[in-house]
Amino acid sequence: MSVQELEIPLVADDGHRFNLIARLPAQAHSSVLWLPALGVAAKHYLPLAEALAERGVAVFLHEWRGNGSSSVRASREVDWGYREILTLDLPCSHAAIARHCDAPVGAIGGHSIGGQFAACYLALHPGAFQELWLVATGSPYWRTFPAPKRYFFPLAFQFVPWLADRRGLLHGRRYGFAGDEARTLIRDWAKVGLSNRYAAAGLDTDLEAALSRVEVETHGVLLARDWFAPRRSMQALLDKMPRSRSTVTTLDSAALGARADHFAWMKQPQAVVDALLDRKARERTG
Repeated sequence: MSVQELEIPLVADDGHRFNLIARLPAQAHSSVLWLPALGVAAKHYLPLAEALAERGVAVFLHEWRGNGSSSVRASREVDWGYREILTLDLPCSHAAIARHCDAPVGAIGGHSIGGQFAACYLALHPGAFQELWLVATGSPYWRTFPAPKRYFFPLAFQFVPWLADRRGLLHGRRYGFAGDEARTLIRDWAKVGLSNRYAAAGLDTDLEAALSRVEVETHGVLLARDWFAPRRSMQALLDKMPRSRSTVTTLDSAALGARADHFAWMKQPQAVVDALLDRKARERTG
């Protein structure tokens, strides 16, 4: 199948510049806006984009502020949080889809924190997408993780924002977690981890109430050896959207052809693509 490769330069309302990576099959039957994991550049999802494009799905890979092609980097002088991502950057990528693709805007989805942002964006834009795709994601709420690891999480969710505030940003790669992340974003994330309630500093909208009104087909994929996103974590996110009909598939290492952890699937995404697109492969959960 012929697939067009694009890098679409975008500018958010506050001047932030970044590229939206697209893989567009000649006769796309649908499209997806895909959001990466924290600290992961959009280009690392090209195997996923190409596998989906081969199945007739036009794929648009969003770039996080502060990462990859983004024109800004987190520092003591440059800061942002969930509000900027949800109200400035994601609308910019969303609007670009219609300019470059005739296929229906079918799905928004993401990996890890990308899936959380996809759900929150849907909450702010009811009816914008027909489906929500969640891969290795879920609420970071500490109680959703298995013991004994979960008992460490409340301390981490207090220490990490303190560290980011003290340094002006979180140097995540030094600690094996994410990239160089803005301090307000880390504070927003940590609050969800402590309370299981989504909110964004500076955003007046009640995200929890908005999530409760989301009504889409939701398709989730869990990885059997992924301790970053266990089943209860994904279920906690799904529970926030009681009007949505959800299905979840769990993939093991045999199904993936790779270790079934948080990141290995990105290089061999075919089983994930099959789980997202082949309805009969799913275990119905709601």
